[in-house]
Amino acid sequence: MLDRYPDLDPDAGEVLTEELAVADDVLVKAFALGPGAELDTHDHPGSTNVFHVLAGEVVVVHEDDEELVDAPGVVFHERGSAHGARNESDEVAVFTASLCPLP
Repeated sequence: MLDRYPDLDPDAGEVLTEELAVADDVLVKAFALGPGAELDTHDHPGSTNVFHVLAGEVVVVHEDDEELVDAPGVVFHERGSAHGARNESDEVAVFTASLCPLP
């Protein structure tokens, strides 16, 4: 099976994650945020991180900025930049995070 889209169904306030692809030079993880859930702000000093919003809407935190990103959407985080996400809607939000190179 080629399609790796995850079947994640989080409850309110819950963050579920699954590794979709792991290789020597890249990691792709899926995140499903239930209503009111938050992925805490963090950084990856040695990795570029790209969010792909696949379903719903996510408030993306990037350094000192925040922006509501609807699916489909793409957000680029340079190496070492602080980033996070939260779901302020009543629906599940799904996005992937691709890290290159591996942290």
